[in-house]
Amino acid sequence: MEQRIFHGDITPNDLARALGGEFNRGGYQARQYGSNNEVIVQIATRDFQHHGGDTALTVSLRAVEDGVAVQIGKQAWLGVAASLGQTALSALLNPWSIIGRLGEVAQDIESIQLSDEVWRVIEETSHRLGATFELSERLKRMVCPYCTTANPVGEPSCIACGAPLGESQPTTCPQCGFVVKKGEAACPNCGKRL
Repeated sequence: MEQRIFHGDITPNDLARALGGEFNRGGYQARQYGSNNEVIVQIATRDFQHHGGDTALTVSLRAVEDGVAVQIGKQAWLGVAASLGQTALSALLNPWSIIGRLGEVAQDIESIQLSDEVWRVIEETSHRLGATFELSERLKRMVCPYCTTANPVGEPSCIACGAPLGESQPTTCPQCGFVVKKGEAACPNCGKRL
């Protein structure tokens, strides 16, 4: 499961509403479970659709300090694979049959790209609401390792005891927003090189 953290004035319900608005139409249905601090949105192909195979995706939205953690589960798309296999077999037996299945192929390709579309909606909504992968101003505090006083980020020395704070500066992964420690070569959340 891929996870990203968006810091800012944003709630799980903000993202759930955006996902519902985008995916609860056409060939998809979106259902929301929970509210406030933990919301799950399930996006799936509609029952009794005329084209393509079945697919489903679960999006977990959890409130974290000054933001929202978003986790997208693995996409269940066995119905899409079966539909594409049926199209390939039909085309092998009768190449002209693919013309009659173009609508199904288009739906299957759209379903395969569902998780990318979900991330697009989440990122656009977060950006519109001012949430980013950067730490919020309130979280941009570092604790002095000597006297445990909170200091503003960028402060070279502790405002209480004067100890150096160079190694205590917090930062986030530019790919997923996870808070990383200074000197880490890769993000512990997404594994991308920093």
